[in-house]
Amino acid sequence: MLRFLAIRILSAIPVLLVLSIVTFAIIQAPPGDYGDFIRSQLMNQGGASAVVAEAQADAYRKAHGLDKPIIVQYFNWLGGIVTRGDFGDSFFYNKPVSTVVAERLPRTLLLALVCHILASFIGITFGILAATRQYSWVDSVLSFFSFLGTTIPRFLIAIVLVYILAFRLNVQEIGSFFSPQYGGAPWSWAKFVDLVKHVWPVVAIATFGGLAYNMRVMRANLLDTLNAQYVETARAKGMSEGAVIMRHAVPNALHPLIMYQGVVLPYMLTGEIEVAIVFSLATVGPAIVSSMAVGDVYVTATFMMVLAATLIVGNIIADMLLALLDPRVRLGGGKE
Repeated sequence: MLRFLAIRILSAIPVLLVLSIVTFAIIQAPPGDYGDFIRSQLMNQGGASAVVAEAQADAYRKAHGLDKPIIVQYFNWLGGIVTRGDFGDSFFYNKPVSTVVAERLPRTLLLALVCHILASFIGITFGILAATRQYSWVDSVLSFFSFLGTTIPRFLIAIVLVYILAFRLNVQEIGSFFSPQYGGAPWSWAKFVDLVKHVWPVVAIATFGGLAYNMRVMRANLLDTLNAQYVETARAKGMSEGAVIMRHAVPNALHPLIMYQGVVLPYMLTGEIEVAIVFSLATVGPAIVSSMAVGDVYVTATFMMVLAATLIVGNIIADMLLALLDPRVRLGGGKE
């Protein structure tokens, strides 16, 4: 098992390196940089002429290495990561990128993990109910529910919900994690309840899409498994239908869903990011948008790399779970 894990980790390193190159190149592709943002700010404030503003922008570029070729900027950034664990400094937030990531990433990961757990548990349960009641009204309702979840964009649901909360229900505290009285207070049950009241829309919307996908996959796999010969054999031995389903059919129907876990966490991350942007929560999503808007390249590149690393880690976890469930995968991985 350790060799299997080592092979997966070593094979992920070149993938992550290629992703870093592609990510950095794409971010740098649009014209303009943070120096242009400084120039526009100075001119809009009316405190400097165009010549003075351009001179200050050029000075900023030179001081922070933005005047160097893209390839040089990339290797300087990568070298800082490899040698010192330094992801550079954020121009917009005026602090190290690692600090910005440490402030926002845990919130995003926690919300995404909660969404993932809910989507997996509820989706698998709904899939079992739909498959064991095929063509009934329960199956029809749940299938329609999953169809909506896989077709309606999450950001659209978020916009509609923001409109309802703000303009129909007059909810005032949208876009924050806590009410003012709980912002700096120590953790308590009341503070936790206040947190749930603020983040439930984000959790509900981000969970919706994953739940729908899990349900559709589980339903289809379980229907195929229920017609397998070993399931018929279990029935012929006199086992109850519930025991046949839960002890024989469900474990084998879970294989594709376990493999899907490699992309489900990044899927939940992107779902949380989409919704958080609409709700303006202080998580990864708004930070990416604001950094891209002003050319804060190191913040954008680091967050993109974190999301790529999450995808890789998710695939490794999925491989490990599948190897534990199916020894054929583990033995095959050890021969690579």
